[in-house]
Order: sequence, then C-alpha cells, then structure tokens
Amino acid sequence: LQAEILELKANAKANAKAAIVESSQQKGRGPVATVIVENGTLKVGDIVVAGVAYGKIRSITDDQGKILKEIKPGECGVIMGLSEIPEAGETLISVKTDKEAREYAQKKAEYLRQKELSKTTKVSLEELSEKIAEGELKSLPVIVKADVGGSLEAIKASLEKLRNDEIKVNIIHSGVGGITQSDVELARASENSVILGFNIRPTGEVKEKAKESGVEIKTYNVIYNLIDDVKAILSGLMSPVIHEEQLGQAQVRQVINVPKVGAIAGCMVTEGTINRGAKIRLIRNGVVVHEGTVSSLKRFKDDVREVARGFECGVGIDGYNDIREGDYIESFKEVEEQASL
Repeated sequence: LQAEILELKANAKANAKAAIVESSQQKGRGPVATVIVENGTLKVGDIVVAGVAYGKIRSITDDQGKILKEIKPGECGVIMGLSEIPEAGETLISVKTDKEAREYAQKKAEYLRQKELSKTTKVSLEELSEKIAEGELKSLPVIVKADVGGSLEAIKASLEKLRNDEIKVNIIHSGVGGITQSDVELARASENSVILGFNIRPTGEVKEKAKESGVEIKTYNVIYNLIDDVKAILSGLMSPVIHEEQLGQAQVRQVINVPKVGAIAGCMVTEGTINRGAKIRLIRNGVVVHEGTVSSLKRFKDDVREVARGFECGVGIDGYNDIREGDYIESFKEVEEQASL
C-alpha cells in the first residue's frame, strides 16, 4: 500500500542490485542463493559479487524449478554460479568484469579477517574493565554448522543470548554445509568444545575421526532442542545454588555446665527435629548471636541422632558456651541444587 501511494519505482535498465534471502550448499550444484531483486534486471551470464562470494550466474530458477533467463525488480529467483555461500541478508550487485568482482570480494574478506583479528588481539580499556569485572567467567566453546544460512544465523543469535555474569557461549566457528574433518580438528584443539549440527549428519570418515579425537558431535533438526541442550550444558558448568532447609527449633529451658565439656542446653523441641551434626543458629531476643553445629545430642543419658517435637533433650554446641535460658536453637541444613540458566 505504501509503495503504491509513494509511487516507488525501480529502474529495470540499471545495474542489478538484489538481497540474499537464503543460501546453502547443494550436492551437484554447489553454492546456491535465493535472491530478491531491488533494482535493475538480473540475467544469466551477469558477473556478480555478494560479500565474500562472487562469480558468473550460470542459471536462474523460480520456486517451481522452472529455468528463467532474467528476473526483474521485485521478483525472486534461485541463482547458481557463486564461488562460495554468501551470508543471508548480504547485498548482491552486478559488476562489469570478473576482475572487479574478485577485487570487491577480496576487500570484503580482508576487512572481515581484520575485524576478526582485532577482536582477539586488541582490547580497549572498557573491554578490559568488563573482563576484570566478570571475574571467573566460564565459556562453552562451540562449532555450529547448519544446512542453510538463515537457520545458522537464527541459531547463532539464540546461542549468543545464552549468557549471564558467570557463563556464556563462545562460537569459535560457524558455517553452512556438512561437518568436515577440519571442524573436528578445530574442536579437538579447543578445550571442552562441542560441534552442533542442524539438519546435517556427519559422514563415516568424519564420525570416525571425531570418535578417535574424543570430540562430541550433536545433531538436531529442531532449533529448540539444540538450545535446550546447550542450556543444560551451561547449567552444569555454573556454580550450584545453595539454599537452606529448616529442620526444627528448640527453646532453652535450663543451662547445665558440665566439667571438661562446657555448657549443655537443656531444651524442649518446639518445632520439627533437632539433629546431631546439623547446622544451628542460636537466637537471643530475635537476634542471631551464633552459628555453628550440634556437637552432642542426648535424651537423658543416651546419645541420640535426632529429637522430635514435644521431647526434651540436651544440646551441646561445638566450641560455644555462652548459652542462656530463653534462647532458641534453630537447626537447618544447606541443600545444593543445580543452577539453571
């Protein structure tokens, strides 16, 4: 509607300019890309460049597989003839000569290489401060391979969001196409790394090499399953969450001083149980005055493991004697739980 009101027009005679919608590696056809033309007319035989990919268009087909000679502005087509798989979202332009196309592609490749190198070798003061602030930041190195560029970008974007102050995913390599031996070598060289494949399967040789090298290859055909598995791995790397579980409470009715032993609290258990060896807090007028452990627990003259609500007992606190009548002893235990992202 906007295009009609604004009377937007494209020049069909200009040099072709198109957007890469999707790209993949197809057996027997090589790199193929689905494009939508924005301006000009894209014809079979045109020399084109799209990021680091370049080449001469060998064929154009529509969504039904019908062979086309050209596609005009606003039309879609699947093209063949590029040197490698272009990224989804990249702009494709037609140029006059093969030399010009190669130069454009080489400049883009050099720019991306420098950008990648600067990430690993140069650190700004802000980044350095961040790294120091992160402290013991753990990372899970992964290699991601997918059947098409669109799926790969979606997976990478989802994995990069899986992070907090303690842990993150580090994508050391990603690409469109099957898992290769060089992917396995890279995973072997990177400590604790895993290869994630989407809609692809490792072949016999690659599978054997991965098994020999101890490299884990996990393959999926549903993105959510891949993300859930990575979440589970990250949760395993995180420090466990410790929470308290209340066991019981007792009121000190009498303090007995035993020679060579120290103060023993004569208590009535008012809630839950008091357990020998459990952690306890001594509470006086609602304020915690000591935290420690139960060193001895007796019912009359007998040593017992636990005393339940409604029974009297004698409680000894490890290394602490300042117990008074009216104090409360609260017993608890610390439970470790697996952290989740």
